[in-house]
Amino acid sequence: MKILIINPGGTSTKIAVFEDDQELFKASIDHTAEELKPYTHVFDEFEYRKNLIVKTVEEAGYSISDFGCVAGRGGLCRPVEGGTYAVNDRMIEDFRNAVCGEHASNLGAVIAKSIGDEIGVPSFIVDPVAVDEMMDKARITGLAELERPAWFHALNHKAVARSIAGKIGKKYEDCNFIVAHLGSGISICAHKKGKMVDGSGGRTNGPFSPERCGSLPTYPLVQLCYSGKYTESEMVDKISKFAGMYDFLGTKDSREIEKRIEEGDGKAALVYDAFIYETAKEICSYIPAFDEPVDRIIVTGGIAHSKKVTSELQRMTQNVAPMEVVAGEYEMIALALGALRVMSGEEPAREYK
Repeated sequence: MKILIINPGGTSTKIAVFEDDQELFKASIDHTAEELKPYTHVFDEFEYRKNLIVKTVEEAGYSISDFGCVAGRGGLCRPVEGGTYAVNDRMIEDFRNAVCGEHASNLGAVIAKSIGDEIGVPSFIVDPVAVDEMMDKARITGLAELERPAWFHALNHKAVARSIAGKIGKKYEDCNFIVAHLGSGISICAHKKGKMVDGSGGRTNGPFSPERCGSLPTYPLVQLCYSGKYTESEMVDKISKFAGMYDFLGTKDSREIEKRIEEGDGKAALVYDAFIYETAKEICSYIPAFDEPVDRIIVTGGIAHSKKVTSELQRMTQNVAPMEVVAGEYEMIALALGALRVMSGEEPAREYK
């Protein structure tokens, strides 16, 4: 069965064609600022992006009618448990109204359903960003008005966790993992028997990343917010786009930072060591989430290509569990496998409510 995969991002739309679990074709359609300028809201880009997807697929020699189902990346929907969800009208309305925020990934479900409906096949999303399986006690903060949110790289987290579970001869639902996704954004989560029961990431907590601030000292942060130096929107941009390694070193490219270190840049070495140290501390902090030993620590994402990072993390966390490195991102195959599990009857499609 052929599956069409759609993964919209801020400046590109990735697409792929799978025959069951084998990738036959992939492409990334770039969108310039000028092309996106006419669209006030993300949802306004729907027809523009859909038409480009259909055109690209057909130019690659496939007919839209070839597909047995369509899977799109899940966006900022209401909190849900992990799994594969059939795209329904309620989900589309939530994305149309941006009830949990605007992001290009919101269009994944919308375009998938539109194409699926046209050719009479199911459409799905898999493990969206909004997956929330956190323990109640993990949500509590020191202020009653605030709770810790669950905004993680759930799609990649669960994909690599399932893969490593298979590698060690177990089911994901029988394993205990600590998964660290290291990219432009970072999320680190405790996976307990198939659930992401605690974690850090997004713009809120955890280690700093190439462009995000991670956890910050509360009192100085309050003072900075009220210093008059920044507006609210400028402060949001500062902590989510221009923080982390970029704020110290003027680059978001970890490869460039490692090159500077090799050339003797002491400041780059200190900032990079701090990043690795904070990441190791965060990984180790999730030991209390488990009642049994941790099966594996899994490090994934783009920065996992760095042997400097992974070897140091392995050294610092060796007393917790063996480490597996699954470098890169596996969003496209994760979407295909999620749809395939439903289409093959391995698991039922979940209903978005």
